[in-house]
Amino acid sequence: MLFKRKIYKELENWKKSQKIKRKALVIKGLRQVGKTTIVKEFCEDNYESVVYINFMDNRSIRNAFKGDYIVDDMIRDISASIGSAKFIPHKTVIIFDELQECAEARYAIKPFMIDGRFDIIATGSLLGLRGYNSRLSANIPTGFEKIITMYPMDFEEFLWAKGVDTELIEYLRNCFLDLKEVSESVNEAMHKNFKDYLCVGGMPDAVKTFLLTHDMNQVRETQVDILEEYKDDFGKHLDKNENEVINKTSLIKIMQVYDSIPSQLAKENKKFQYSMIKKNASAREYSKAITWLKEFGLCTMCNNLNIIDAPLSGNKIEDQFKLYVIDTGLFVAMLDREVISEILFGTLKQYKGAIYENIIADALSKKGKDLYYYSNGIELDFITMHDGRVTAIEVKATNGNAKALKTAIRNKDKYNIQNNYKLTSGNIGTSNGITTIPHYMSMFL
Repeated sequence: MLFKRKIYKELENWKKSQKIKRKALVIKGLRQVGKTTIVKEFCEDNYESVVYINFMDNRSIRNAFKGDYIVDDMIRDISASIGSAKFIPHKTVIIFDELQECAEARYAIKPFMIDGRFDIIATGSLLGLRGYNSRLSANIPTGFEKIITMYPMDFEEFLWAKGVDTELIEYLRNCFLDLKEVSESVNEAMHKNFKDYLCVGGMPDAVKTFLLTHDMNQVRETQVDILEEYKDDFGKHLDKNENEVINKTSLIKIMQVYDSIPSQLAKENKKFQYSMIKKNASAREYSKAITWLKEFGLCTMCNNLNIIDAPLSGNKIEDQFKLYVIDTGLFVAMLDREVISEILFGTLKQYKGAIYENIIADALSKKGKDLYYYSNGIELDFITMHDGRVTAIEVKATNGNAKALKTAIRNKDKYNIQNNYKLTSGNIGTSNGITTIPHYMSMFL
């Protein structure tokens, strides 16, 4: 089952840009977000010949990249190892899958790009981890790579997978832009779809399981399996010979941070507290584990701001942050099984705020936005840039009172907010200077 993914357009744009300057495309991201699938689909659609190399499954192919990096020599050795490989000049793409496993293949990108006869698309699930393969940092081909990140499916991609008409999505987009109420039947249907997405998330295997079975127990099993595979990577790196090694000290600390995330987000003040990992825990002891989870791609960090003003990145407080899970379906799978029915039936209690905040953090992250919040006298869930304007976002699981937004609006000179949204389980509306939109419209922010 192939899903329509937004990153396909980025691949098309990259291919067009090859006429201006040749660069390899490097796609990084979590395991099982669909990198290999979309790359293979794109390559089959756009090239006469596709040469696929997986450096994790085919360790012997690494020998083709040893030596002086002469392109013709590498082509000879690759074709000797892969009988189906055909190198047709200007009509062939080479896929380097799991690139993080082979430093020599990364070095080879530069001579291939200078040669100019073949395109290269590389993927890597652990490429974002600094120090995973220490040999990679020595000779990364600066100037010869375009690096992009692929995320799990966002809500709009989830709707595409469910077969929701694109014209209906455009209708919703226009309602958002014009601040016009959505028709009652459509609004109700979209809230239901959004609750499904809260439970299923955007991992392609979980979405596929849901569409084929509509069985939330099977969806959860799929998600738990994915999380267990991720845990197998915790603390992993390659030694100087590119053999897998687990740093047991790092593994323990990463697991402790990971296990603390639900309780961190369940409390009223969602600021990350090291004391919730264990008594007397400190940033010095656990900051590297948090950075590891962030670079791995499973978590995203939301920093507090000193002041609300652009550029937001210049006003963040490094040691005050919240930690969210990059896919809310996976976050729900970290919680008790009963949470799924509580989401679907609207009876959420303990984790209500955590889940709805996480899904908005998730939506903003998947748009490539850095996350910020403001906590200094008032608590604003998210501060972001939207249409070039400093925008405050408050998230309510149902339709609660946005006290912080009201205070910020009354004191514009102090808080410098140019735009605001309250996300609720209702419809679009404006009142007392506050713009209310349904949760599902976070896909337009």
